[in-house]
Amino acid sequence: QVQLQESGGGLVQAGGSLRLSCAASGRTFRDYATGWFRQVPGTEREFVAAISGGDGTTFYAESVKARFTISRDNAKKTVHLQMNSLKPEDTAVYYCAAKYSSSSYYVERSDYRYWGQGTQVTVSS
Repeated sequence: QVQLQESGGGLVQAGGSLRLSCAASGRTFRDYATGWFRQVPGTEREFVAAISGGDGTTFYAESVKARFTISRDNAKKTVHLQMNSLKPEDTAVYYCAAKYSSSSYYVERSDYRYWGQGTQVTVSS
């Protein structure tokens, strides 16, 4: 069983940066693939970025590529999402998700078993 807790959300002006963190409980985190998703009220939760367990291969949605960076610290059982050059359309609740897998990353919501409660990111124009 893994529990996830996001932090680091807030209000920022367009062009600014935020760093989200996802802290995981449990004994071994390095074998969990982890992803970030975001959701605007009234819309579906969408994929943002993912990182595999094992070798830490990353993958990004086109809308955030070159602006966002996902990384993990296995010793601290934490995954980060560094968000630069933020735009108003990045405003959403951001969720961290995890799945036991040391071999791949995942981009579908249905692939993930564990979810955090979310953290609000608001980008003002």
